[in-house]
Amino acid sequence: MSANSAEVDVVLVKGGRTKIRYPAELLGDDGTRITVRAPWAGEGVRDFGFVRFEQGDVFTEYYWRDRWYSVKEVRTATGTLKGWYCDITRPAVLTGTELVVEDLDLDLWRSADGTDVRRLDEDEFAESGLPETDPPAAATALATLDELETLAHGTDFDALLR
Repeated sequence: MSANSAEVDVVLVKGGRTKIRYPAELLGDDGTRITVRAPWAGEGVRDFGFVRFEQGDVFTEYYWRDRWYSVKEVRTATGTLKGWYCDITRPAVLTGTELVVEDLDLDLWRSADGTDVRRLDEDEFAESGLPETDPPAAATALATLDELETLAHGTDFDALLR
């Protein structure tokens, strides 16, 4: 991060608990969308079979205050685009230098060339209890995943991040 850049702590909450917290460079905040950049914050390598997240990867992350998802553009240390990892979340909340996002267990992957779009973790979502404890939120999460999948298959996906 550059000496002149603002930094925020991204706090990913899942099931009422902090899943991960990491520092990120604040690239922009237009009042609706917040954009940050951070290196891969996980430990070691995370191999999904269709993509690997590893040390040196750089994530440019887009969060919205009015949408139920976030989109993370994933690049190698040399700048090669791997693709986009999308989390279904409640709208993001930025308070001071803390960006809090509640993960709702549903995810979507879109490869760099757009030919591989995958829905992920639907089993985790079903096991999370959200469909029983908060049916309106669960319905919104599922509808949002459908919407995001449609965008990921089309040409409008790139416009989402401009």
